[in-house]
Amino acid sequence: MRKVHSKILSIVGNVITVKAAGVAYEELAEVKTSRGKSLAQVIKIEDDIISLQVFSGSRGISTNDEVQFLSHPMKVPFSENMLGRIFTGSGVPRDNGPSLNENLIEITGPAVNPAKRIIPRRMIRTNIPMIDVFNSLVVSQKLPIFSTSGEPYNELLARIALQAEVDMIILGGIGLKYDQYMFFKNALEEGGALNRSIFFIHTASDPIVEGLMVPDLCLAVGEKFALQGKDVLVLLTDMTNFADALKEIAITMEQVPSNRGYPGDLYSQLAKRYEKAVDFDSAGSITTLAVTTMPGDDVTHPVPDNTGYITEGQFYLKGGRIEPFGSLSRLKQQVNDNTRKDHRAIMDGMIQLYAEYKETEEKRTMGFRMSSWDKKLLKYGNLFESHMMDLSVKISLEDALDNGWKILADCFESQETSFRTDLIKEFWPKKTNNEEVVSAGDKPEVYGVKDEDCEDDDKKLS
Repeated sequence: MRKVHSKILSIVGNVITVKAAGVAYEELAEVKTSRGKSLAQVIKIEDDIISLQVFSGSRGISTNDEVQFLSHPMKVPFSENMLGRIFTGSGVPRDNGPSLNENLIEITGPAVNPAKRIIPRRMIRTNIPMIDVFNSLVVSQKLPIFSTSGEPYNELLARIALQAEVDMIILGGIGLKYDQYMFFKNALEEGGALNRSIFFIHTASDPIVEGLMVPDLCLAVGEKFALQGKDVLVLLTDMTNFADALKEIAITMEQVPSNRGYPGDLYSQLAKRYEKAVDFDSAGSITTLAVTTMPGDDVTHPVPDNTGYITEGQFYLKGGRIEPFGSLSRLKQQVNDNTRKDHRAIMDGMIQLYAEYKETEEKRTMGFRMSSWDKKLLKYGNLFESHMMDLSVKISLEDALDNGWKILADCFESQETSFRTDLIKEFWPKKTNNEEVVSAGDKPEVYGVKDEDCEDDDKKLS
């Protein structure tokens, strides 16, 4: 048993310091006060001076209170009984359910040995066209969702949790407001996905150190389930709150600040979590999607800037949509050739035409006269935004590809596009006896939206 230290050298904010030997970084300790016990974690070791972050805060702690080190880092229970449960950032049940104490596992540890990894080659279907068609999510990928405050990034995460074709979801919330936490709970419960999900939720009123542990809790539990053969999708929101917690503790520790006050090891701290994504050679996988909010929509902010060097692309959320030009999945080529042979052509061709539409829209707003080709592009852009980019559209990859051809045929002649002749012969929609292509106005259901959501596109452009 470890020696009990009965003298606290200093108390600064929620950080206490004691003099001790043989203590490890991130080791847990109990602080015994007159009110009971408080859990603390080692966050700095300088010779024999040990700094600990107290989970519940330092209020009520005096310099004469006892500190006992527990000889192990933070642990979390692991079992099938965790499914459908909601826990705090320290692994304690938040849902008023029974505590789980069996099969405790450490939440810290290195990334998986590269020899045990396989090259990513499987797609995760989400039934969201802007992901499945244009930036496919790949098993074991690590992707951030770059967003600004006010964008529906939590709504997007909830939709992915409900629709993603994976075995289980682990949701980690860092610095959430209470209504955001309840939104996730209600959305997954109503959608029938709560029984395959595990929540680790840290709210804005909880101790800062618990927010730092949320990603580690999610990934440690996810790794154990992946080793059992499960395909696990880890959803984290918001990693900027995680980085801000790192900064706050670094300031308390009087560390020399780096860019905008963040600690100098910000890159390593983020990489330590993102690199846990893996596809095991003989088991399951971990795929990570993490929201990163950008203050002032500044992609050069230290958090998104460092994140971009670690991850394999990003989804850029802007104006309530996944922006096609800012988003990128660097692993999509690994799976696009294994879906349908027109997948890559639709992906490239529609984005190229949408880029031309954006140029035409700019010309229109400046008062330039619109040519017949410009009018076709304007109609195409409106259809593309409402039937492909809109996050409310829920259709399979195959239906989304078919809808892509329908949108193209609604707006252009086949010879006006750059698609290969063999693809046009096989996939270009056939015209009716009236020489009109079946369109959104005729059959709105083919686009995966409700009848009342469809308006006559020519009226929009007039």
